[in-house]
Amino acid sequence: MGLLDLLILLVIAAIAGGIGQSLSGYSWGGCFVSIILGFVGAWLGPIIARKMDFPMFWVIQIGDKSFPIVWSIVGAALISFIVGLLFRGRRD
Repeated sequence: MGLLDLLILLVIAAIAGGIGQSLSGYSWGGCFVSIILGFVGAWLGPIIARKMDFPMFWVIQIGDKSFPIVWSIVGAALISFIVGLLFRGRRD
């Protein structure tokens, strides 16, 4: 994987993580947190999809890595929602 592939992957992960945070209604960080949420969502989302027998769609191939856009957003939203439930009362 080249530098350009890595940068494209980081941008896509940041967008997916940001959309996931928007859907959950709880934003707890900046761009770096969105990138992390995008990558964790890309790991967690396909696991959920496989367990529930859902299809993989909107998968982008970057270099030798595949990035499931929709399931990354779903995973990021789920993680952000859970963190929001756990820490929402402590922030106010």
